[in-house]
Amino acid sequence: MSKDKQFVTEITPQNEDFSRWYIDVIKKAELMDYSPVRGCIVFRPEGFEIWEHMKDELDRRFKETGHRNAYFPMFIPESFFLKEKEHVEGFNPELPWVTEAGGEKLEERLAIRPTSETIIGHMYSKWIQSYRDLPVLINQWANVVRWEKRTLPFLRTTEFLWQEGHTAHETETEAREETNQMLEIYRDFCENYLAIPVIMGQKTPSERFAGAVDTYSIEAMMKDGRAVQAGTSHYLGNKFAVAFDIKYLDRENTQQFVHTTSWGVSTRLLGAMIMVHGDDRGLVLPPKVAPTQVIMIPIGPPKTREQVVGRVDELFAELKKAGIRVKVDDRSDVSPGWKFNEYEMRGVPIRLELGPRDMENGQVVLVSRITGEKRVVLQSNLKEEIEHMLVETHNDMLERAKQFRTEHTYSVETLDEMKALFEEQRGFALAGWCGSDACERQVKEETGATSRNIPFEPAEHKTVCLVCGEKSEHSVVFARAY
Repeated sequence: MSKDKQFVTEITPQNEDFSRWYIDVIKKAELMDYSPVRGCIVFRPEGFEIWEHMKDELDRRFKETGHRNAYFPMFIPESFFLKEKEHVEGFNPELPWVTEAGGEKLEERLAIRPTSETIIGHMYSKWIQSYRDLPVLINQWANVVRWEKRTLPFLRTTEFLWQEGHTAHETETEAREETNQMLEIYRDFCENYLAIPVIMGQKTPSERFAGAVDTYSIEAMMKDGRAVQAGTSHYLGNKFAVAFDIKYLDRENTQQFVHTTSWGVSTRLLGAMIMVHGDDRGLVLPPKVAPTQVIMIPIGPPKTREQVVGRVDELFAELKKAGIRVKVDDRSDVSPGWKFNEYEMRGVPIRLELGPRDMENGQVVLVSRITGEKRVVLQSNLKEEIEHMLVETHNDMLERAKQFRTEHTYSVETLDEMKALFEEQRGFALAGWCGSDACERQVKEETGATSRNIPFEPAEHKTVCLVCGEKSEHSVVFARAY
């Protein structure tokens, strides 16, 4: 086998084993490696840089809406969890505990942060005294730990990276506006930055965040038809305010409990991005998040190499000055074909080729990662051509993902119909639901699918519950999920 073919054949085809394809790609593209601790991963520079781009863009959006960053301890006293019953019951199976430190047994166990509502609620009770202290709009970038039984790199790991926003407001109306605002920020980020189409909606009571009044989510479809919860925003009402005594003196001089929210996305977005866009050749990275947007490869015989590389270096400097993330691979010990396969596997959106004839004609060849289209463009217009092609690439990726989701979303009327569907097809099912926990539970038991959310804008409004046949209260998206 030639070295040029080696990259593609080492990746398991998606339709043969999607999970194996995923592991092959993230390992081969050097996004991560396994840690000695079960369920934990090491982010290699290529993977961490993608997360940094996501983080920077989200951070910018948060600050534009008045939020500020802070940091809270990762160790949380056990007594804090006991103050909010639903919260501790929801997280207890996943909590790791510190029981000894410095060679001595601790008087009170400390949980390693699974989420920060409790510790932040404790601090807010100290900081908030009057309506003049409100709203409090704080975000935290942190790591969290949840002792998962089944793990998958990026999508579900014991330790992962995320942001968690925690806000406090005078009224329910303001808090709900915050909850909706942040969900919309997540939707816009996923679609207009990561090219991932999502379904916005409300979680059913059995699927909402432990301790929340209402949970809202954005749900994305992977190429194996499974769902990933790409982000959540929670209206917490007064629950944590009562538990942690977060009160303020209102404008009429009366003590009131604040209304709180929390919202977050995590590094599972990185895994979702790979599964939404990747193909049998490897990664396909959205241009706005790709560590390298353009890879420049000089080609041609040795006698012209010095001239070609010199011109590539000049063009590289121009593109870099324009803010385009660009790299040059001028290695002479591997063939251009090997390089083409390598950077396709790594998902670089645009490949730029320059050879002796291109030098003579004042042009370069641009090759699209997603379509394979080759464009011959003038060097004098290179910056504009690349910028245009990057925008085109993002739009094409988003439309392809939307098309895939449309083709794999089905309308079902009965549980038997859903069972047959998931035995034969991959994707999402829209069905009616009466609102009964028993009916929702039966769907999960018999199909392996869970309710993803009650979409704000369902494709159709169902009239009958798929399980009991009674009147439908909601049209719900069901899917098997990561």
